[in-house]
Amino acid sequence: MSIPSPGSDSLNIGSLELRAYGLMIALGVLAAAWLFHRRFVQRGHSPELAGSITVWAVIAGLIGSRIYHVITDWKTYQGNWGEVWQIWEGGLGITGGVVAAAAVIWVYARQKGIPMSKIADSAAPALPLGQAIGRWGNWFNQELYGRPTDLPWALEIDPENRRFQYLNDETFHPTFLYECIWNLALVGALLWAGKRFTLKPGRLFGLYVLGYSLGRLWIEFIRVDYASELAGVRVNIWVMLALILGSAAYLLYGRGGDSDEESEEEAPEDPSSDELTPESDEPTPDADEPVSDEPVAENVSLET
Repeated sequence: MSIPSPGSDSLNIGSLELRAYGLMIALGVLAAAWLFHRRFVQRGHSPELAGSITVWAVIAGLIGSRIYHVITDWKTYQGNWGEVWQIWEGGLGITGGVVAAAAVIWVYARQKGIPMSKIADSAAPALPLGQAIGRWGNWFNQELYGRPTDLPWALEIDPENRRFQYLNDETFHPTFLYECIWNLALVGALLWAGKRFTLKPGRLFGLYVLGYSLGRLWIEFIRVDYASELAGVRVNIWVMLALILGSAAYLLYGRGGDSDEESEEEAPEDPSSDELTPESDEPTPDADEPVSDEPVAENVSLET
């Protein structure tokens, strides 16, 4: 038993040819945008504002993810720098995309006077949902697979897509599937945690970073695709370790939420409450004392 790879990296609809990698990325973006939009509007913001944030995040995310991939795998493009722009061939680093999108949205949020933690927590479960779908683009491209294996769910890779040291191996770990399943489980865990616990602003996004980094770390250890190394270790492993330590420190020792945001989430006071139950520093008159015949000021209740 094994998982076959697609015979083509394109989908043909009549005379229209669509690159499957780009299509899966687009579907992942749409799914993430839908979930973010829904959560952000539920938090009391307008659909128009949610749409603007989504557009800026997608543009910055695509650019940042490509830059991250090129920087970490720059040797792949030596002598072929024109291929840097061929995103449809694969090569998007989610870490760079999240960082770039967060930076742009942070600036946008400050201009609009919106606490960044509200945007981040709304996006926390949406990001792994988009990643789970987008990873299927690697399946169509027959890339980013793991070490050889004969497990029942092993992935078949065509000879032309194998690294030279694995030409005699036919099946490999389907790391795209591992990451897809991990991310879908992370979506469920984040949605559950957001409802089950009262988390400080920003903490849900911290849980996303920690959860994703833990899953990506063990997946990086079994991948055999070419990647730049630092001290003999894949760069992405170093990055995931840094994210794990940083997110764990933030969750354990980070400061509390934005005071402005906390004040916004407090229940508004009833404007008529002071009229119904006025507070007074004067002593309450004794019931045995005679009531004065002088006229009583308006709006003062005589009921006790």
